[in-house]
Amino acid sequence: MSLHRVCGIFVLLSVCLVSFTTPCDGGNILVFPADGSHWINMKILLEELHARGHNLTVIRASTSWYIAEKSPLYTSITVEMEEGYEHFFGAYLEEHLRVEREGASVLTFFKLTKDFLSMVSEGHLLWCEAFAQIFDDKIMVKSLRDSQFDLVLTDPAVSTGLVLAKYLKLPVVLNVRWITSGEGHFAIAPSPLSYIPVPGSGLTDKMNFMQRIKNMFFYSIILFQQKFMLGPSYDALCDKYIEGGCDIISLLQEADIWLFRSDFVFDFPRPTMPNVVYIGGFQCKSAQPLPADLEEFVQSAGEHGVIIMTLGSTVNALPKDVADEIASVFAKMPQKVIWRHKGDRPSTLGNNTLIVDWMPQKDLLGHPQTKVFVAHGGTNGVQEAIYHGVPVLGIPLFFDQYDNLLRLQERGAGKIIQLSDVNGERFEQGVKEVLHEDSYRQNMQRLSRLHRDQPVTPMDQAIFWVEYVMRHKGAPHLRTEAYKMPWYSYYCVDVVLLLLTAATVLLLSALAIFRFLCCNSRRKTKAKQH
Repeated sequence: MSLHRVCGIFVLLSVCLVSFTTPCDGGNILVFPADGSHWINMKILLEELHARGHNLTVIRASTSWYIAEKSPLYTSITVEMEEGYEHFFGAYLEEHLRVEREGASVLTFFKLTKDFLSMVSEGHLLWCEAFAQIFDDKIMVKSLRDSQFDLVLTDPAVSTGLVLAKYLKLPVVLNVRWITSGEGHFAIAPSPLSYIPVPGSGLTDKMNFMQRIKNMFFYSIILFQQKFMLGPSYDALCDKYIEGGCDIISLLQEADIWLFRSDFVFDFPRPTMPNVVYIGGFQCKSAQPLPADLEEFVQSAGEHGVIIMTLGSTVNALPKDVADEIASVFAKMPQKVIWRHKGDRPSTLGNNTLIVDWMPQKDLLGHPQTKVFVAHGGTNGVQEAIYHGVPVLGIPLFFDQYDNLLRLQERGAGKIIQLSDVNGERFEQGVKEVLHEDSYRQNMQRLSRLHRDQPVTPMDQAIFWVEYVMRHKGAPHLRTEAYKMPWYSYYCVDVVLLLLTAATVLLLSALAIFRFLCCNSRRKTKAKQH
C-alpha cells in the first residue's frame, strides 16, 4: 500500500472521528454537596468532570467534615458555621449504638426515631441559617451572579442548594438517592405504597396486609418529618429570599436531571420518570494492585482466603464488648482478616487479624482472595461489593443501611445480623454461612454480571447528562409539570366530585320525574273513579 493511500485513509478516519464527537466546551459548575460519605461519591464525579475540562466551584462549611478548602479539583466558597454537623452527629451515633444494643422494642424504636428526627432537623436548620448569610451578603451574591455558572450540581440530602439555584435562576442536576425526608423517588415518581417499601420500614416489594399497614405508618412519619420538622426551616428561607415563595418538594420536582445513585439490579422495580438517570455503582472501578505488605498478608491466607471488615467512614469503632466478640470469632477461623478499626485494640484479637486505620476497599474487594465482606451496608460499599461479586455479611447501624442490606438478602447475596444480636455464636454462624454456602457467592456474582452488562458505564451516563443540561440550558422537556397542579387536580378529586354531582342530579331528576308521573297517574285514576 502506498504512503499516499495510507495518509488518505488516516485523514478520512480523523474526519469521521471528529464529526461523530459531540463538541462540549468546559462548563462552569456550582456545586453544593452533602458532607460525610455523600461527599466521597460526589468527589469521584467532580474528578471526572474536572478531567473533562469543567470548572468547579464548591460551597462548603467552615466546619466541614471531609470537604477540603483547597483542592486542585475546585475553587471553594467557605460558609461560616458556628457548629459542625460532625459534633452533634457523633453524639447521636454514640447514643444510637448504646440504645441499639438494648434490643428491639417499641420504646427503643420511638426513642431512636425521636433522636434521629431531632438530629436531622438541627442539621438542616444550621444550613438554612448559613445560606441566609449568603443571601444577605450583597458582595457574595454579586460574585455568584458574575461567575455566570451554567448549572448547580447538588446533593439534595441537604436541600439549600436547590434554594440557591432557584435564587440564581440556574438549571439543576441532582446527585441523589436521599432527599430531606427520605428516598428521592417519593418526591418525583408515582410510589404506590402497596409494593414500594418506605425507607426504614424494613420491608420488601412483596407485602401482606399487615406489612402494608406498617408501610403506611412509616410513610406518615416521612410526611410528618417533612411538614413539621424540616419544611418550616426551608419555607422561612424561601419566603424571605425567593420571589413568590417556594417549598422544597416543588424545588425537587423542578430539577432538570436526577442522577440517581441506584439501579434495578440493586433496587426493587418501581415506576420512574424520564429525567431520572440511574448511575448506581458509578464510583466503582477495577481493582488496582495492593501495596506490597498488604499483598503479602493476603497471599499468606492460601486457599482459605481473606475476610475484610469495615463499618464505613462514619463509624470508627464498635462498643468494646461487641469488638471483643467479633475479634474472638475471627481468631478461631483459618482465614486471614483485614479489619478497619480505630478504637481500642480488642483484647481477643488473633494473629490472623490485621487491624488498619484505612484500607483500599475497592482493591481488596476486587482481589481474588477476598471471600466475604463484613460491612454496615452503606450505599457505596454495597454497590462496590456487587460490582466485584463479593457476598456480604451485614451489620446495619442506622439510616438506610438495613434497607440496603435487605435488598442483598432478598436476592440471596447477603445476610443480615442486627447489632443487638452480635455475640460470638451468632456472628460465627453468620460468617461461616456466607463463607461456605456457595449460593451467596453465586448470587452475588450473578448480580455483578447484570450490573456490568450495560451499553454505557454509569459514570459516562452521569457526565453525558450533566453536559446535556449545560448544552441545552436545562431539560424541561423531560420534566413533568404535575408538581404545579393542586393536589385535588392531581388526584382528579375535582373531576370525581363533578361526576358524582352530575350523577346525583340526574338520579334526583329521574326520581322527581318518576314521582311526578306517579302522582299525576294517581290523580287521573281518582278523577275517573269520581
